[in-house]
Order: sequence, then C-alpha cells, then structure tokens
Amino acid sequence: MNTLGNKLKVTVFGQSHAPAIGCVIDGLPAGFAPDMARVSAFMARRAPGQNAWSTPRKESDAPEVLSGIVDGKTCGAPVAMVIHNSDQHSGDYSGLRRTPRPSHADYAALVKYGDSYDVRGGGQFSGRLTAPLCFAGGLAIQLLEEKGITLAAHIGQIEAVFDDVPDFARIAREDLEALPGKPFPVFSDEAGERMRRAIEAARQERDSVGGMIRCFVLGLPAGVGEPMFGGVENRLAGALFGIPAVRGVSFGTGFAAAGMRGSAHNDPFVMENGAVRTRTNHAGGVLGGITSGMPLVVNVAVKPTPSISRPQDTVDLEAAENAPLTIHGRHDPCIVPRAVPVVEAVTALTILDMLLEH
Repeated sequence: MNTLGNKLKVTVFGQSHAPAIGCVIDGLPAGFAPDMARVSAFMARRAPGQNAWSTPRKESDAPEVLSGIVDGKTCGAPVAMVIHNSDQHSGDYSGLRRTPRPSHADYAALVKYGDSYDVRGGGQFSGRLTAPLCFAGGLAIQLLEEKGITLAAHIGQIEAVFDDVPDFARIAREDLEALPGKPFPVFSDEAGERMRRAIEAARQERDSVGGMIRCFVLGLPAGVGEPMFGGVENRLAGALFGIPAVRGVSFGTGFAAAGMRGSAHNDPFVMENGAVRTRTNHAGGVLGGITSGMPLVVNVAVKPTPSISRPQDTVDLEAAENAPLTIHGRHDPCIVPRAVPVVEAVTALTILDMLLEH
C-alpha cells in the first residue's frame, strides 16, 4: 500500500514525527547521472517554513542517499534515501486519540490500528511523507527530460480565484519551463497576487482554503497506456489520490464536459507538419486510456487544510459524547502551493513507469 509503480517502484516509509522518513526506488536505469542540486531545489519547493502560506515548521528536507548511486551515477541497485526529521512538536497531538480531528484520518486510523496508531502529526497519513516522493519525482523529471518530455504544473485555482488557462492544444514549452522557477507558480502574476490575498485572509480568520493544480506533460509519444483498467487516466488518478488532501482528478476539460455537446467537446484531427494532431484538446491528451500525442492535461482538486485553529465540533471517544475541539500546532492556511511539486513528482513517476513498460 506504500509502493507506487510496476517497472519503476517507489516505496515510501516513515511517519511525520518518526526519526526519519524516506523511500526506496527500484528500477532506475543504470548509468543515469542525476543533477542532485536540481533534485534539492525541486524538494525545496515543497519544504515547509518558507513563506506566509506555509506552516512555520522548519525542516531542511536534506536527503541522505544510502545506496544505488556511486560516483554520481546510478549503479542498478535500488536507490535508498532518508530525510531526518528535526522539528517535531509531538505534544501538540497528545489528545487526538480521544478527540479526533474533523476531516483527518484520525478516527478511521484509530478504528483500523487501535492503540498502535501513531497519531503524532498524522503519522503515516501526513503530508510530510510527500517529501521523499519529491526526491523520487525529481529524479524522474530529469529522466523524462532526456526523452524530450517536459512536465510542469501551475496553481489553477485558489478558493474563487483562477489563473489564466492556456490553450490545451497549443501550450508553449517555454511557458511551462518558467513555472518551476516562480515562488508562486501561475501564468498570471496578477491572479497569483489575488490568490495570495485569499490565503492571507483565511489565515487571519483562523481558517483555510483549497484549490486546484493543473499539470501538463509535453512530448509524450502517442500509443502509451492500455485500455480499460490500465489506462493513463486510471494509473495517474490512482497515484495522485495517494497524495493527502487530493479530492478529485480529471483530464482536459474534465467535469465541464458534462455540460457540453459532442460537437463542442470532440477534438477534430488535423495534419500538422506531417504529424497527426487535434485542433482542440478537450480530451487532455488521452483517448481510450492511451496517449494521443497531444499535451497531457491533468487537473487535481485539493481540499482546504483540515487543521484550522477555529473551534470545531468532534466527539470524545472515551466519554462517548459530543465535544468541542481546538487544534493546536503549526499548519498551512493553504496546502496548494506546496502540493504543486508533489503533483509534478507523482505524475512524473507514473509517466516514467508507463514509458518503461511501453
């Protein structure tokens, strides 16, 4: 249940307040020389304590590679890495066995694991476990680049504020390549400023906001994927739902297709420079579970941070009665900005896995 992939397998381990978290990556090709400075920079985009929309918890997220890389190159053995946790406030969570937090995994995990459940910081259900995913994804992105594939995501929405939406059939590679270098990855900086104001307003009101992340993949060849249950959408959706706080995954036009006619939603085929393309890309680059050669467009809905400092209603499990709850600790008023590289990482790992199978 903690392993992603078939040919490229990534197993994540640890808990939020354990001494360390990490992952084991099996299936990387030998002889790959990753740029570890780029991997660290990619992980830094997810790390906490860097800005006003992030939890003040300080973690360097410095990866320690234990195996699989020798003299700067993968050697064919599994790549194992750890990240040592250093800024835990475990006492903030001492009462949660009795009064579970709304919209967290506390209650379900207590029922499943009983007294063995590590409640500190959400244990194995914490977003902290996405740090090793970003390490693995940072490697996968570099391997995809070697195949001529560009992958990047933007913040498509925060609460009721939307970023500009590019033409899904005509996405400029240079626009995508500029996104990871932005502290707030949006196409419209004006929309990004309004998003930041929405996050700050929620923080001031001791509340939180959610949003949507849209990931693009350019350069994928046609013909990758399988019909029915092995489709590109199936594999990506299953993987992306492993990211804590993800509440929905769609492709291309997504749920808006339900309100369209076929004449508007269909993507007409055209010949461009000797290649088969489509004039529009409502399908998001996938037909019948198989890539069409058009840009892959994945939309990921992220819920508001469930840990808010406003008083909430819960139950007292020992007394078997309703009870008030005020959550203490350090939490993001909005998860979305830090989740952008996580969505990129999981998308990259899944696509690379499918390409290795293909």
